[in-house]
Amino acid sequence: MKECNRQYQEELTQLELEISKHQKHHHDASVLFRTVQAYIKHRTIQIKRGTFQQMDSFHGKLTRRRQRCKKAKQTIGVSPEVILNVNDHSLAVIGHEYLSRNGKYIRPNRTALRSYKERVKIVQEQHKIMVNRTKLALPEKCPIDANSNIFKQFSQRLQACLMLHYMAPLPFIEHVRAQRDLQTMKLIRRKLKKNKLLLRETDKGGNLYVAHINEFEEKAIEYRVKTGAYEELSSSPIEEILSKVTRLLNDLHAKPSQISSQQYKKMIPSRLTVELAYMYYNPKTHKNPITLRPIMNTIHAATTGISRFLDQSIRPLFDMHAQPRPIIDGGHLLRQLEQYVRNGHLKPTTLFCTADITNLYTMLPQDESLKILKEFLLEHHYEKVQGISIQVILQLAHLVLKETAFVDGNKFYRQIIGGAMGSPFTLTLANIFMWKWEKNDICGAIGPYEIYGRYIDDIFFTFNEPKTKIEAVIKKANDFHPNIKLEANIGSCVSFLDLLINNKNGILYTSVHHKPAAEPCVVPFISDHPRHVFSNIIQAALLRAVRYSSTSDIFEKERRAIRLMLLYNGYPSRYIDTQFRKFFGRSISKSSMLPFIANENQFLVMRNTLLPKLTVKERETQHRIAAVPFHEEIGHRNTEEKTTRITTISKTNKLNKFTNTLFLHYTHEQRLHTLKRDIHKIYSEIFHDTLSMDLRLIVGHRNHRNTGHELVQKRPKATILKPTPLPSNVFLAYSKLSPIFNLTFFQIQ
Repeated sequence: MKECNRQYQEELTQLELEISKHQKHHHDASVLFRTVQAYIKHRTIQIKRGTFQQMDSFHGKLTRRRQRCKKAKQTIGVSPEVILNVNDHSLAVIGHEYLSRNGKYIRPNRTALRSYKERVKIVQEQHKIMVNRTKLALPEKCPIDANSNIFKQFSQRLQACLMLHYMAPLPFIEHVRAQRDLQTMKLIRRKLKKNKLLLRETDKGGNLYVAHINEFEEKAIEYRVKTGAYEELSSSPIEEILSKVTRLLNDLHAKPSQISSQQYKKMIPSRLTVELAYMYYNPKTHKNPITLRPIMNTIHAATTGISRFLDQSIRPLFDMHAQPRPIIDGGHLLRQLEQYVRNGHLKPTTLFCTADITNLYTMLPQDESLKILKEFLLEHHYEKVQGISIQVILQLAHLVLKETAFVDGNKFYRQIIGGAMGSPFTLTLANIFMWKWEKNDICGAIGPYEIYGRYIDDIFFTFNEPKTKIEAVIKKANDFHPNIKLEANIGSCVSFLDLLINNKNGILYTSVHHKPAAEPCVVPFISDHPRHVFSNIIQAALLRAVRYSSTSDIFEKERRAIRLMLLYNGYPSRYIDTQFRKFFGRSISKSSMLPFIANENQFLVMRNTLLPKLTVKERETQHRIAAVPFHEEIGHRNTEEKTTRITTISKTNKLNKFTNTLFLHYTHEQRLHTLKRDIHKIYSEIFHDTLSMDLRLIVGHRNHRNTGHELVQKRPKATILKPTPLPSNVFLAYSKLSPIFNLTFFQIQ
């Protein structure tokens, strides 16, 4: 097919040249050529349709043959599958297909199975939210009274529209499918509970894993003993932690020039919502034997407000001043490698080294990390951060580290080494600790022209010295601190993040790296997601493939892998071709029979266009740096650096594109696919002669809970996590005195 397309394009180009030669003598030559082009395009479309029809027929034959072989147990599956480490045969039969859709799968049209009263309640709730948001937005932009007839008309039509969509009957086949998925989900949930099984999403695998609860408990105990980072507590420490956090913040707020009222409100925890953190584990199925990755959920912890504030304040400073620069993602590293090659530093003997820091978060030394945080701020001349002195910053950071307690199972633990993996500030503190380590032990040993970078706990650098010298550098780095140990991999071909890097005789080859344990998992095509989600998955995969592939042959291999991954997850072949053609756009001829680039030069032109563009993560990092208040940088900086910061900030302080925007949201379902269009129509018809049309309406969506949220039980009982409720008389008295109401028993006494 590829060769036929090449010959076809060559013949078409030759025909155009021949006609252009005789154009002076025949004034109708250009008309003739356009006619020929139109005919060829028409014939191409006809041939494609015929080919697709033959493919559909052949696909039907293959499907029927596969079903016969499946019944005879003569097939081996290639699609992503759930890992069932259990002896329960009934769960394997009932839940295997459903769980193999992975944790991102969303059951379709679930509200259609609700009773009439429940659907009316859903409509009323969504209508109330939409109307209230419109009431808040309109008076600011246009003088329309919320009690006017025009607004009442909008409210009535919106409610009628919602009722029409939610009460519409579902086609029989779709209703059966929705009911079957609901029954299967409930049956799996009962089986898991009855047999004391845990369902978890695999670490780096993308699929689901089922095992007995005892297996997880044994491995969790083994992990805690190995690290020695946790101590068991006899009772819940929630009251004590809440008291310490509230007292410190109240004391700082009471003193002048310590923290502002706005900062106080950001950091203070609410007794009504505060909870202990809890820990759960995701299995590392790519390890042999299988180990666990601990993850701590700290969303409602008492110190989360402080942790989030410190992260938002200090991380931009680290991004701005850290030398060497951290690696943001694979695309960021790839551009550094391309520049390294252009500068002539890549030799046939150049080696690459990747290293993994073992349990960085857990083994982070707490007191030393705080000392290095102070050193980092002073070295870069920061006397205050967000108007807060370094001494207060250290007090807040000390509280976040020392008051990390959590629930695991039905037991309480306190972390005595390192920081919580789910706490926002832990990553920033770990980066600053590693900044000191890199400055002292690594950067001076690898040479000024080499690349060095780190992404959290993964390190990459180039080296133009013998392998023994690299091993000596790693050994010295391992002696920096007893808690910090590296596991290194040295060679001319290594993988880092999702990038595979290969030095073949001084020529750099790069491609997408697929971890051996990773299943080809993406959102299944039958999942109840908006249609643009599936398109974005394909576009993002192709964009990464073009950027990472150094040659068109490597790209072709990755393109086939993407296509297979999509087919494994139920994406129709015709839909895939449409999205491929949409991605390549102007890079391929409209008359091309193939939906992708088949020419080396075309590929290189496209890659050279896409590679310099910043990724989403890189843009976020630049935005954080540019948003740093200029007044924090004190007078020790030179004029040129100040001017650069002013220019950067002025460029990023553009008018917010969402300034004149009204956002309305609904919960997406396949049967509601026209709801967005209908809401836009109602809005434009009601407010077409008013200033409200200057307000841009964006109708967004939310998704229902996916399989991961429905079946993966991570959260302990609320009675274990929450503090003891206050007596009702005390609650009423103090809630009137304190609008925020963050009082503990200790404060009241």
